[in-house]
Amino acid sequence: MAPGLLTNPLYKEQFMNRIKLGVNGIDPRFKAGCNKRKSEVFHDLGTTGFLEKDDQEDDVQNLGQDLSISSIYSRHNMSVFDHSNSAWQLGCLSNNFMKRSKSMPESSFNDHGLLDTIHRSNSTSSIPKLGFRDHIWTYTQRYLAAEAIEDAVSENGTPKDEGNKDGTHLVRLLVSCAEAVACRDKAHASNLLAELGSNALVFGSSFQRVASCFMQGLTDRLTSMQPLGAVGLVAPTKNMNTIALDKKDEALRLVYETCLHIKFGHFIANATILEVFEGEKYVHVLDLGLTLGLQQGHQWRGLIESLSQTHTPRRLRITAVAVGPYVNQFVTIGNELKVYALEKDIDFEFTIVESSLENLKPGDIKTYKNEVLAVNSILQLHCVVKESRGALNSVLQIIHELSPKVLILVEQDSNHNGPFFLGRFMEALHYYSAIFDSLDAMLPKYDTKRAKIEQFYFGEEIKNIVSCEGPNRVERHERVDQWRRRMSRAGFQGSPIKMTNQTKQWLEKLGICEGYTIVEEKGCLVLGWKSKPIVAVSCWKC
Repeated sequence: MAPGLLTNPLYKEQFMNRIKLGVNGIDPRFKAGCNKRKSEVFHDLGTTGFLEKDDQEDDVQNLGQDLSISSIYSRHNMSVFDHSNSAWQLGCLSNNFMKRSKSMPESSFNDHGLLDTIHRSNSTSSIPKLGFRDHIWTYTQRYLAAEAIEDAVSENGTPKDEGNKDGTHLVRLLVSCAEAVACRDKAHASNLLAELGSNALVFGSSFQRVASCFMQGLTDRLTSMQPLGAVGLVAPTKNMNTIALDKKDEALRLVYETCLHIKFGHFIANATILEVFEGEKYVHVLDLGLTLGLQQGHQWRGLIESLSQTHTPRRLRITAVAVGPYVNQFVTIGNELKVYALEKDIDFEFTIVESSLENLKPGDIKTYKNEVLAVNSILQLHCVVKESRGALNSVLQIIHELSPKVLILVEQDSNHNGPFFLGRFMEALHYYSAIFDSLDAMLPKYDTKRAKIEQFYFGEEIKNIVSCEGPNRVERHERVDQWRRRMSRAGFQGSPIKMTNQTKQWLEKLGICEGYTIVEEKGCLVLGWKSKPIVAVSCWKC
């Protein structure tokens, strides 16, 4: 990756704050003064009384909340859109649709790589009379994109640095292409994709590699896009470039061996489960998804090893809910765990529930009296987060009725479930840029392992976020604050994880490259790369 681009600490914090505001709503730091600013801004736009609902109702994901960035930044900061020579001009089509102008030209940058200073006119008469939704959406999304580009250039210095120059050019291309796709401008998007194809390289810099994955997602979305005027943006088709299951399994194995986020979740989950099982004779673990079908059952081998040293449980039961085409793999993993438990002198029972989480029923999970239950969910529950909360609420209700002593939730700590495509795109671009940057520090440039991890694991997630809509979009990652609200509404109470120092010591013992961070956030533990949150672990009780 170009030095500093998207991972520079100063730029990263600024960029992330803007994305948080544009996607998640109002920054709490500005909460006290928002009402007045909202009124002023929307008065300037010719509308008042909007956004009167409580901003904390993020589950509704209404338009005003997700676009509330316009209430934070003063109007002079939006001058880039008002200038007659600005590349981000607003056009107008019949039926209140926007027409996309040319992407930001080279001439919009001065000799130092910064955007030219643009003075705002006191009149808003030059703004076309778009529909209110189009008007607010355009201001917000284009403001985010322009600010991201401006800060990227200013943080990276002069164009003499070719790495920075190429990285900034790629950011501009990706944002422009995403905007064209969002506006359903197929001709312009196709031209930009052709240019991206010669710049986004699978074995290039870290940002070139992440750009190649986003380019594939944009290509798939453009291909499956419905004509202008049709209902919806994208036809409900699955990922076009699906890969074989064996490649996915190999990529998952490499991710486990190379990256930290799965091991991080396993370590905290097992430590919490051991604490809950202490002194109990009959213990039971309900595992949702068995860590995406990760071969060899690494997490439960570690638990069996630890339980064998305590000599307390008489019987350990593990019930795995089979998700997707993993039933046969679950059988193999169960048989291997039985052999391992026998070697450790543990009475072990392994059961498979052949059901997706959406179709799970209370009677599918068998429990016994005097048995302590723990529920384990590793990167799984986000797959049942839909536009309506019904599917997730159903799963959480079933779990709550089982009265587990603890539920361990491990999820990606990023918001890839916003209702607007461009907001999700920008959030995902920053999130996966940090992940690809971490892979840069751990694996050589031309390592085929890294290519498999990026293209067959993270690349598949990116394509799902970018190209899919409706029920086919399953990578609906959300921030830990959102999960906290969802779990509370389902009747669960947070159980603070008090093992920050222990986890940091565990990280030091692994001896992996510097850059990973572990912080405690409101009782949860968050693993990050250079302070960018990657994965969060939280614990819950009934």
